[in-house]
Amino acid sequence: MSFPWGELTASVTAVASTVAAYLAWRTSVRSAATADTVARIEDERWHADLTPQFLLDLTETGRGQALLDVHLAGPDALGHLDSISIVVGNDDRDHELLHPEPNVTQADIDAFVWGPFKFSHGADGTDEHGRGPEPFDLAVGTGTRRAMQRTRPGHWMTGKTPGTWQGEYVGKPIRLVLTCRRGNEEWVVTRHVENPLFVPET
Repeated sequence: MSFPWGELTASVTAVASTVAAYLAWRTSVRSAATADTVARIEDERWHADLTPQFLLDLTETGRGQALLDVHLAGPDALGHLDSISIVVGNDDRDHELLHPEPNVTQADIDAFVWGPFKFSHGADGTDEHGRGPEPFDLAVGTGTRRAMQRTRPGHWMTGKTPGTWQGEYVGKPIRLVLTCRRGNEEWVVTRHVENPLFVPET
């Protein structure tokens, strides 16, 4: 009886073809995954390279009022921003209402700006709490101004004067968070602005 060499050869060839096809598929999957990873890294790098660069400067104009200059300095490749939202942040302390009182709620505590400056109510769409004006757009190389004012003690802070309140923030910066958008891209930039020396009104 002769050995079926032809059938064996055909079987080996079929197995080899299957293995080769599997290896080719696995290689293509790995290549695709590598390409996706490289593309993601490049997108993240490009996004980081386009992070908006701001020049911020606060100038007091008298009687507790001030103007914040916001200048979009770069990078040049960014071109413009469709929307810039500025919010003034709180200090680094926790502010919780530990003992309920009739004239203050946790909502009052949360809405209050715990810092030396807030945005001016009514100016550029700023709400009554002064957390931030309405968003605006800017092109690289241009700027705008937004009105700010010194904060005062909360209505529940009995016995605390504007002077003693501002004294708690001497030498402490004004914390700003800028959320920037261009198309579907978004950047969140945090900046500290120097707090001008407080001079009590005479």
